[in-house]
Amino acid sequence: MSPAQPPLVGVFDSGVGGLSVLKALHQQLPDNDLLYVADSGHAPYGERSDEYITTRTHRIASHLLAEGASLLVLACNTATAVAAASLRERWPQLPIVAVEPGIKPAVGLTHNGHIGVMATPATLRSDKFRRLLSTHGTSIDVHLQPCPGLAGLIEQGNNQDEALLALIDQFSRPLKQAHVDTVVLGCTHYPFISAQIQAAFGKGVVLVDTADAVARQASRLMGPANRAAGSPPRHVSLQTTGDAARLARLARHWLPFECSVAHAPGL
Repeated sequence: MSPAQPPLVGVFDSGVGGLSVLKALHQQLPDNDLLYVADSGHAPYGERSDEYITTRTHRIASHLLAEGASLLVLACNTATAVAAASLRERWPQLPIVAVEPGIKPAVGLTHNGHIGVMATPATLRSDKFRRLLSTHGTSIDVHLQPCPGLAGLIEQGNNQDEALLALIDQFSRPLKQAHVDTVVLGCTHYPFISAQIQAAFGKGVVLVDTADAVARQASRLMGPANRAAGSPPRHVSLQTTGDAARLARLARHWLPFECSVAHAPGL
């Protein structure tokens, strides 16, 4: 009999942004195999209807479960905002860890009481985000900045693209005018351009990313999972509904570990 394998962790994002969360999961779950699905063929979600986002989220969650995932990580703020509740209703016994904009930590970091939130339009209009705001953001001034098109340009993988830099300048300007000193990166794509966003705001503004907190929660839910002696080496698999060659290129650029990349079957 072959040694028991630690549980598989399934990770999902509308595109490549969730690789920022996958990187943190790789550090926090050193023994678990990881399977990541990028729905780049249907991205960006931020400008899609709630019905479309929910349908895609459920379909990919079903795929990850069929592949053997014991825990699901929604590494997509938009999918979390729109569809996390319905996922938990459909699979009430499944551990699900979902990202959300870091309003709470931002409140603890601000010195002048003005924070900004950069996120997709779908995230900012969602009931889940509004509840998050009413729970943690009532004691300060929260300035919401929808960023249509930004995730899509990040998907292209060129951090110095003129159109990308122009959007960063456009979306940061109202927040600078509001004198924010803390900015929440409310989309998992945005940490990959954090240097460009930081340059737009200046060193005096703190950027908040929740990838590490998501990974720590996943680790708590999974518990210890030491690989048995003689078991196959740990494996990280990436699948995409878009261009597998592009995902492989971005993974080599953004991730400090090896992984296999393939087109997602039947999605």
